[in-house]
Amino acid sequence: MQQRLDRVVTAGGATVAYSSAGAGRPLVYVMGWLTHLELGWELPAERALYEALGAGCRLVRYDRAGCGLSPAADRPASLDFELEQLAAVTAALREPFDLMGTSMGAPVAAAWAAQHPETVRRLVLYGGWARGDELSPPSVREHVLGLVEAHWGLGSDVLADIFAPDADGPTRAAMARYQRACSTAATARELLELSYRLDVRDQLARVRAPTLVVHRTGDRAAPVAQAEALAAGISGAGLVLLPGRSHLPYAGDRDELVRVVRRFLGLPAARRRTGTLTARQREVAALVSQGCTNREIAARLGIDERSAEGHVERIRLRLGFRSRAQIAAWFAAQ
Repeated sequence: MQQRLDRVVTAGGATVAYSSAGAGRPLVYVMGWLTHLELGWELPAERALYEALGAGCRLVRYDRAGCGLSPAADRPASLDFELEQLAAVTAALREPFDLMGTSMGAPVAAAWAAQHPETVRRLVLYGGWARGDELSPPSVREHVLGLVEAHWGLGSDVLADIFAPDADGPTRAAMARYQRACSTAATARELLELSYRLDVRDQLARVRAPTLVVHRTGDRAAPVAQAEALAAGISGAGLVLLPGRSHLPYAGDRDELVRVVRRFLGLPAARRRTGTLTARQREVAALVSQGCTNREIAARLGIDERSAEGHVERIRLRLGFRSRAQIAAWFAAQ
């Protein structure tokens, strides 16, 4: 699957980059806190999620202002501005679409469905919340905001640990680098602060689209109580709780999340990845089984360390594993 990049301009003059992948009925995906359409597509775990969700439909994603390929706008972050950007991206669809919001994108998607019921066919809310100031105590929120603003490197590391505790160390390090590449520290802080301010409780009763709320029981970034609040506030909404601690949808048991979402949207089950590795991947798996680090693998194969890291991640995804130890055990069994 390949993505096609384009740009739109909002009613207020802000430029928003968006991507389309696949063909068929539109599935508009409102992403979380920080995004980068190109870099996210290059991360094996994140791309695997999008390819699985987008099979048999047209997956539409976008970078909010100040993130990724979308330039910063000279206006403060707000729910109204979020909805203005979503309006610009969906203006050309000209048909009702499925809408999925994840993390910070969940309350945005819920507000859109409440205000534009004629545009939304089905609504999926993953890892979201109804009231942002209940995500954590005020002292914790202020500490995290200050850390992101003053020490973006350390702040991104801390948040990667919170967002994806089930991922291994190298994967979390890659996620932290990805966050820093998505935006400046100032933008990251502003959008995180908006996350804490978002409150859509008064809009939930106006949602008319069939709705599914999905949440992981051990999510460290958004408590299950917020998923329950979303489901309770939307008439007829279903609530599915999945095991796991990772907040990021592509971390942890991605396949089960995709299965639940596709079934609700009326899409056929996504094809499972096979356990077949390429010749290069088998070389890397052999070195992993010998206990080599990514740096040692890179030196042995004459590639850079980031490429080695990418090979290991692709092997893990293809085999359905969560750790290097599982790769090593699998290779030994071969």
